[in-house]
Amino acid sequence: MELRQLRSFVVVAEELNVGRAATRLHLTQPSLSRQIAALERDLGVELFARVKRRFVLTAAGETFLAEARDLLRRSEEAVRTAQRTQRGELGTLRLRFVQSATFETLPRLLGAFRDAYPEVVLDLESWTTLRQTEALLDGRIDVGLLRPSTPAGANTVVQLEPKLASRVVAEDALVAVLPARHRLTRRKRLRLADLTEEPFVFYSRPSGPAVHDTIVGFCRAAGFTPRIEQEAADVQTIISLVTAGLGVSLLIAPTPPSNPDAVVYRELSDDLPPWQLSVAWSPDNRSPVLARFLDLIQP
Repeated sequence: MELRQLRSFVVVAEELNVGRAATRLHLTQPSLSRQIAALERDLGVELFARVKRRFVLTAAGETFLAEARDLLRRSEEAVRTAQRTQRGELGTLRLRFVQSATFETLPRLLGAFRDAYPEVVLDLESWTTLRQTEALLDGRIDVGLLRPSTPAGANTVVQLEPKLASRVVAEDALVAVLPARHRLTRRKRLRLADLTEEPFVFYSRPSGPAVHDTIVGFCRAAGFTPRIEQEAADVQTIISLVTAGLGVSLLIAPTPPSNPDAVVYRELSDDLPPWQLSVAWSPDNRSPVLARFLDLIQP
């Protein structure tokens, strides 16, 4: 049984006249009659009968008509689904991101993508840059929103894993985080050296050793080694600990919205390179959904 036979049967059932049905289908009457006869042989039932010179559906034909229409509808739906999937309008985008991307860049990118492709399923999770890189290389995710292990120099793009493609979507500065009642909040900008005697709340090293070591390196270049009193694996916890007065911190901007009566952020006047935020993917990944996402971040 073929789809063309089902289409022919449905048109004949609607017209109850082989001549008119043949005209609709752009077939000759003998060709259409052969299709219906072949379908009846395949099914082992009579679909049409002649009653008082009229062409009518048999009981089996009536039952089969409803099923044939449903099969045709589902086949057309399957074609549309396949075509939409090929265009990247359907499917799943497996995206991972560093936590510092969640306050500005991630909402901006995902908002634009959701507006353009509302039926794509978003598989999202916060992962470290290292974990994202490994997953991109072995095909477990489609795209990563990550930071290189070191900040960039002037007009320089920091290279990621050579087998991955990437595009810089933001360049973010390091900022100081202070309890709202701290004496240094009177200043609009700070030098790293201003924090020499302060206790620090820091990213825990296992959660991001490269970022941790780089920030410590900036402090040492400014003439001191930060006295780390508390560590945390996520930004929100760091801010909570700073709010509680357990120390100051240094975070990559943008920072999450906070109560200015509890915690404040200050720019640094030191000549520090920005930290790039990049979208990364494998050139070997042929996912149409990935291609549509990359279209939205074209420079």
